Amino acid sequence: MTIREKGYFHWDGVLKERKLPWWPITRLNIKLAFKKKYFKFIYFGSFIPALVFLVGIYVSERIEDFRYMVGGSQQILEVNPAYFKTYFTGDFLLFLMVMILVVSGAGLIADDLKYNSLQLYFSRPLQKKDYLIGKAAVIFFFLLLLTVVPGLLFIIFKILFSGSFRFIASYPWLPLSIIVFSLILVCFFCFYTLLLSSLSKNRRYVSILIFAVYLFSDVLFGFFYGNFRKPAFALLSLKANLQQLGAFIFKQQPAYSVPWYWSFLIVLGICSLSYFVLKIKVKGVDVVK
Repeated sequence: MTIREKGYFHWDGVLKERKLPWWPITRLNIKLAFKKKYFKFIYFGSFIPALVFLVGIYVSERIEDFRYMVGGSQQILEVNPAYFKTYFTGDFLLFLMVMILVVSGAGLIADDLKYNSLQLYFSRPLQKKDYLIGKAAVIFFFLLLLTVVPGLLFIIFKILFSGSFRFIASYPWLPLSIIVFSLILVCFFCFYTLLLSSLSKNRRYVSILIFAVYLFSDVLFGFFYGNFRKPAFALLSLKANLQQLGAFIFKQQPAYSVPWYWSFLIVLGICSLSYFVLKIKVKGVDVVK
């Protein structure tokens, strides 16, 4: 029997450098998210508040036709910056965003730690920043569709329903407020989710953490505020801090008499802490002692 020796051949090809090396990571994780049980139901159900507010804009422009429905509540349907602030900082929308993160974001880094996939990622022409951008872009994709897109559509449909540019002329800064607050909201939830996802190899444990930390911070605030009636305790709640920032950006009266920049510093502090932890946790080689 003839034995042939198989040698190695030199590769003469050219390695193509991708402009967006993180995009395959984002694309894969978006696809995996939609394959998860109940995710489609939760995600598409999250657009219900946007539809309700869009109907409210239409009704506000046809108030005479719907007077029998709204009764004496015409003032509630007044479309102004407070209307937008109510949408963006509503308890229900923020809760739905957390639920989306529980299903789609818990395993973004936890699964890679569990299966030692980081070594495979970094064995390719991929830097740590590209890996983190790829994971963060998944959260940006899902949450920006719930924030900045509906917010800008509200303005467009308000102009179409009213047939004039009077609304945007009255509030020319509103589109910028929508974009800025949407980015703050999404950046915070992005760092928050990736931080917790990097702390464990167990996806279910991370899912519980994402939900529990958000809920417990609000319960803790409610306990201290209910007993001591000090507005400063609002700084303990992740939800309250985001709502305080939303009130400032949309030029509305905040719910609690606490300077907005304290809430901003807390949000910024959590994002900064998350960044440093991610730099430590995300590495190509684990040294075993």
